[in-house]
Amino acid sequence: MNELEIVERLRKMAGKKPSRGVIRGIGDDCAVFRPKPGEDLLLKTDQLIEGVHFPSSMAPEIVGERALARAFSDIAAAGGDPRCCLVALAVPRNKSEQWIRSFFRGLLRLARSTKTVLAGGDLAHDDKVHCSVMAIGAVARGKALTRDGAHPGDLLYVSGRLGKPWDQRIQPRLALGRKLAGKATACIDLSDGLSLDLHRLSKASGVAAQVDRIPVVRGTTLERALHGGEDYELLFTLPPRVKPPAGTTRIGAIVRGEAGTVWFEGKKLVPLGYDHFGS
Repeated sequence: MNELEIVERLRKMAGKKPSRGVIRGIGDDCAVFRPKPGEDLLLKTDQLIEGVHFPSSMAPEIVGERALARAFSDIAAAGGDPRCCLVALAVPRNKSEQWIRSFFRGLLRLARSTKTVLAGGDLAHDDKVHCSVMAIGAVARGKALTRDGAHPGDLLYVSGRLGKPWDQRIQPRLALGRKLAGKATACIDLSDGLSLDLHRLSKASGVAAQVDRIPVVRGTTLERALHGGEDYELLFTLPPRVKPPAGTTRIGAIVRGEAGTVWFEGKKLVPLGYDHFGS
């Protein structure tokens, strides 16, 4: 089966006519997206590389779902609603058409559950699986959550327990992100570890942070909860007067101090989370 035939199969898998602002989708040189009045667009690209972000033994449906979920986690951190996505997938020649179809079956399962349109992409060969997802979302104008709005006195929360296995399925916190839009002062998704991502949020906001407790996944270690990454929970700050959403956990507060400094158990917490270019 050639590339054109595979693309035609994927177009049929994606289903009915484009919607959610997508005017033209799979089959044209470019997708056409038309936002609603009063919206800001959210643009996010994320890579998924075999051996870096998932093991070679992982089922293709889970790989596809994971590729989209990683990008959606960032849309959630901005308080947005995903509308459409573009997917560029490169696979080794020994990967069958069935593997590609299973990959997109998993990706489309998550897309449909969030009413997200697969609007196009690209297919190629490489020496290992390499996927790049471009997710397009929207949020009410001026309401997007960012990393740089935390103030001393804000309280610090996470959306779930930390220290999850790195190869688990990802559940992007889209509903929570939408609830936080216009309320949270800062937000980031925890993909590289609490120690590093909280350092990034604090640095961007020009503040320090004090961590008092960490909700840890049963069976894991505090070390992994601090530095392991791959949790895909939301870390966010709220003013003291704002009631936090149900199911979230207060872990500390924003304080005055050197930008980016994080205190835990009376000591400065070194940002040792995952860094592609770190030592």
